[in-house]
Amino acid sequence: MEYSIESAPLDKLQYDCIIVGVYENQELSPFAQEIDRQTDGLITQTLARGDIEGKNSETLLLQLVPSDAYGFSRLLLVGLGKMQPLPARKYRKALSAAAKCCKDHALQSATCALADSDVKDRDWTWKTRQIVEMFEDACYQFTLLKSENIKKIKLAALQIVVPEEHHQAAEQGLQQGKAIADGISLAKELADLPGNICTPTYLAVQAGKLGDKHDQVSVYVLDEEDMEQLGMDALLSVSRGSRQPAKLITVEYRGAERGGKPVVLIGKGLTFDAGGISLKPSANMDEMKYDMCGGAAVLGCIAAAASLHLPINLVGLVPSSENLPDGDANKPGDIITSMLGKTIEILNTDAEGRLILCDTLTYAKKYDPEVVIDLATLTGACLVALGRIPSGLLGNDEQLCRDLQSAGDTACDTVWQLPLWEEYQELLKSNFADLANIGGRDAGTITAACFLSNFAEDYRWAHLDIAGTAWRTGKDKGATGRPVPLLMQYLLDRTNA
Repeated sequence: MEYSIESAPLDKLQYDCIIVGVYENQELSPFAQEIDRQTDGLITQTLARGDIEGKNSETLLLQLVPSDAYGFSRLLLVGLGKMQPLPARKYRKALSAAAKCCKDHALQSATCALADSDVKDRDWTWKTRQIVEMFEDACYQFTLLKSENIKKIKLAALQIVVPEEHHQAAEQGLQQGKAIADGISLAKELADLPGNICTPTYLAVQAGKLGDKHDQVSVYVLDEEDMEQLGMDALLSVSRGSRQPAKLITVEYRGAERGGKPVVLIGKGLTFDAGGISLKPSANMDEMKYDMCGGAAVLGCIAAAASLHLPINLVGLVPSSENLPDGDANKPGDIITSMLGKTIEILNTDAEGRLILCDTLTYAKKYDPEVVIDLATLTGACLVALGRIPSGLLGNDEQLCRDLQSAGDTACDTVWQLPLWEEYQELLKSNFADLANIGGRDAGTITAACFLSNFAEDYRWAHLDIAGTAWRTGKDKGATGRPVPLLMQYLLDRTNA
């Protein structure tokens, strides 16, 4: 979609539809007041009839506006709720409703005047960025594998109206929003692809395209022979049941001086997870193509950071494989040796994500990282504990965890911190190896992170469990692109600091 920032008076603009905000009790936003004057009280008359009450995310599209008189043919009223500074989530909810209405009515272009809403503790850069993110999310369609003619979303251009004095801030928000939205869309598209197409090799090829597109991005891929020489037996053990070779994808973005400590992002890249010998139930197993959402989000973040030319060094590591049952696959009771040298007893082959992550955490030490953040659809227990609203957060550095919480709050891509207490390590004890790969039914999300913490002792580290937030299920099934907004806000916060 084409976006632009416009500061000309509304009566000088030409547009198909203008989107303005209305509050409860027939109160109008500043731009709505201007449109109301131009249209001889059209909005106030509509509110007086009770056609729209102004409740948050309520919408009303007026299609019979005489365009020859006013310069536009449609007027979309969007409810904002009570006339007071909006919470950030309610602002985004109103934007989502506006975008959905534009999509449902197949509008080709629109002018959005919702940035004039007063949002609590948020500036024009943030408000503009959210407009882009929410409209891009609403207009995302996965059509790559559809052979039939489908009704494509027509919205192709969006003007964002802001006062002249806030034009520069809005332009910054537009650039941020477009880069982040493109990163989210990349993560969604990779995740929505089926496992027979998006294999570890395919994922590596897509990472390579980032290197072709951006001069500051370099891509390296370790194959199974390379990983074997490094002693990554934990990672390689997961792919033994698959005909698809495992890959360890490294994507380096160099936006700061050479030698500066990088932020390292590690994304779980299980392109399909059947559970191995500990086979998953068949119901909803198709959704296990989403077990690589962490890896997809890492690539989305690299793409966004490179588009914004962030002055930061960033490394993305994506361990990628499949987890399938086979005569050579891991068996419950097997003992493997990690790259770090710790032995691991495999009590459940469906707890494979931590096996590919633990060797990658060890590998990350070579970069002398400033911080390491891993993101993984790791445990169903996280979905049970937190639902689909926040991602789970655990880590060995409280400041890093606080920074991620703050970034999540700003981006409305929230996290909830769980404890990483030493007592939980007791649940991972094995009679036959240094560690067991599961800790039993209790505290499954925490014990999974405790397992990983054994391989992240040499640097500041945080773990994001995105099992409940990486995709939607049901009739709206599809990837969300989370936690790209959270991580990009974290990177923006670091560069701003």
